[in-house]
Amino acid sequence: MPKSAIHPLLKTAVVSCACGHKVDTYSTRGSYMVDICSQCHPFYTGKQKFVDAAGRIERFQKKYQKKTTAPAA
Repeated sequence: MPKSAIHPLLKTAVVSCACGHKVDTYSTRGSYMVDICSQCHPFYTGKQKFVDAAGRIERFQKKYQKKTTAPAA
């Protein structure tokens, strides 16, 4: 049992996402809105993009490769 008068009061809260999904929970803060949730996040929905890291690395190496100069004779 929590001690009286030292713990914040929990009140019912609704966490709303920008996609329209709502979750009922408890919070000391009250209801609030979030930008992204598990219903619309690309990782959880399977619509995630894969970055072509190899192409980026090759472009970087090509751009900043050392230039060889002919030895001065």
